[in-house]
Amino acid sequence: MNTPAKKNRLGRGLASLIGGNGSKNNVEALPVAMKAAGGQEGSRREGAIAASVSAVAGGAERLEGEHKLVALDRIKPSSLNPRRDFNPDDLAELSDSIRSKGLVQPILVRPDPIAGGYFEIVAGERRWRACGQAGLHRIPCVVRDLTDKEVLEFAIIENVQRADLNSIEEAMGYRELIERFHYSQEQISEIIGKSRSHVANTLRLLRLPDSVQALVQMGRLTAGHARALIGRDDAVTLAERIIADDLNVRAVEALVQSGVDDGSKGRSAREKDADTKAFEKELTEALGLKVEIKRGSGESGNMIIKYGNFDQLEYIRMRLTGSYS
Repeated sequence: MNTPAKKNRLGRGLASLIGGNGSKNNVEALPVAMKAAGGQEGSRREGAIAASVSAVAGGAERLEGEHKLVALDRIKPSSLNPRRDFNPDDLAELSDSIRSKGLVQPILVRPDPIAGGYFEIVAGERRWRACGQAGLHRIPCVVRDLTDKEVLEFAIIENVQRADLNSIEEAMGYRELIERFHYSQEQISEIIGKSRSHVANTLRLLRLPDSVQALVQMGRLTAGHARALIGRDDAVTLAERIIADDLNVRAVEALVQSGVDDGSKGRSAREKDADTKAFEKELTEALGLKVEIKRGSGESGNMIIKYGNFDQLEYIRMRLTGSYS
């Protein structure tokens, strides 16, 4: 079983995984700018960029990895990147910015494990695509030798922290870490700097029918809409109604709660999923008292803390209020 990255490098974002010591080594601080080649201006700028890359790469305060200019056609996307959708309008806007101001932040790549002389993108595929649209022939890169596990970590962290992934892509990335690299939900939460409940609730979206997941990926349903439909046999019908009637999340939860019967209501009330059971166990162990969670519709529900005497009730009061006097 693969062991996740050390705790002191988790939850700190892309820069902490890349390495170095502090903000001086932040990728975004790298003083590299590059415009689309064209005429003497393009040549001069490329020469200046090459010198800048060499200077930064040779300095003591730098990102770990080799800094170099790489031909755009020698770089290819990674199959491990959980991001699948790139908005054309956003790409056009970024391309215009790069054409006007240059590429300030290099992309992170690794040597292609199969094709010699080529590189695979670890972080920065959107910038790479925009550079192509802007007419750049070579771009600044940080080259690192990374394992598949590290590549997936980098990709998830960059995209999640930049809010570049839709909820389904995010869930698929988490599932890949769990199934391929044997991560626990707790370890994933440490890597991305989000709560375990966020990870669990995001993964639950993958229980939805494929057609409903596709609506989330297209932006026609939010994750909040989708969570209200988890476990329902009529999820597809309800999703279509949400879109047709332009219902907000609160209205969807009220609709589900009020009695749209799909035949699974009684079953859902009797059964608890693994995430709910895990939350109950974690809270019970933390408090030393029995905790029961009853899920309602969507993200709502009730939590019951059971006590056997007034001393235990007083203990609960002190834990909740932080008052131990």
